Amino acid sequence: MSLDPPVTIGFMEPADRERYSRQIMFAGIGDAGQEALLRSRAAIVGCGALGSFHAAALVRAGVGSVTIIDRDYVEPSNLQRQWLFEESDACHALPKAVAAERRLAAINSSVFVRGIVADLTASNVAELLAEADLILDGTDNFDTRYLINDFSVSRGIPWVYGAAVGSYGLSMPVLPGQTACLRCVYPDPPAGVQPTCETAGVLNIIVSLVASYQVADALKILCGRPELVEARITRADLWRGGTRQSDAPPRDPDCPACGRREFPYLEESRRSPVSLCGRNAVQIHDRERPLDLRELSARLRPLGEVRANEFALRFLVAPYEMTVFPDGRAIIKGTSDPGLARSLYARYVGQ
Repeated sequence: MSLDPPVTIGFMEPADRERYSRQIMFAGIGDAGQEALLRSRAAIVGCGALGSFHAAALVRAGVGSVTIIDRDYVEPSNLQRQWLFEESDACHALPKAVAAERRLAAINSSVFVRGIVADLTASNVAELLAEADLILDGTDNFDTRYLINDFSVSRGIPWVYGAAVGSYGLSMPVLPGQTACLRCVYPDPPAGVQPTCETAGVLNIIVSLVASYQVADALKILCGRPELVEARITRADLWRGGTRQSDAPPRDPDCPACGRREFPYLEESRRSPVSLCGRNAVQIHDRERPLDLRELSARLRPLGEVRANEFALRFLVAPYEMTVFPDGRAIIKGTSDPGLARSLYARYVGQ
């Protein structure tokens, strides 16, 4: 799948010059930097609290092609911190990638925006990210971040890590071959129970701060000034304290990814149920063939409440709620137990 827009971009018409005039006046970008932004291609993985801010900022800044990859749908609890969405999106349970694409097209029709409703996996990562000049992390789990890191390091594509929960957040740019990668800093996923948006809540102000740091590094890279990106980790707690920055560690020569160039997260066999941050829910993605949602709807209606649109089917059978997508993926809400979620999937969707 090409990330290239269907029209020629990379030059400024008078309307472009007017739209981006305040950005062009900024000495750090100028004419050359804006031209570079118009030619650039960014991919955002996850369009929740961080990713929705990324997408709006990049589109408003004139990044020529923005691809948004997200597996989830809009819910009322998202609206407190997910900047692109409205009550109507939640009411209709629109996939976030679809709602984002629609909203962004109204914000800036001169750039190319593609929303892709998908779970980023080893089987599709090359198709979805290979042509990106930069990747922004808007995800909520370390498995997907390690997948992005493995792909980024293996292909030499810069990416910017970010995370936020409660009032705390952090960001770190990764420039393959120049800075430490994610596995240099975190060789393995954090051990033990970790706070999530569901257990600790989250402030929208920390989300916007972390996303702003991520986008700042993204703009430096995309406008042709990657030398301005500093290898540092930015940490902030906007309730208990301020912001501090520290140098990232040097590249680890024994790092599994950028040292030994081992990329296990690119192996398709790693796919497994994933508990979703901020949700009493589990994602199941076991099927390799498309689902006929109309046929599934007819089969499930005698068993519980069914609501469906062209993007997804929602099935309520108390105390659980299943949202099933055309690629066979499902989000099972009402449990954080992957085993139970897999059982429910098999019972109602099939093996």
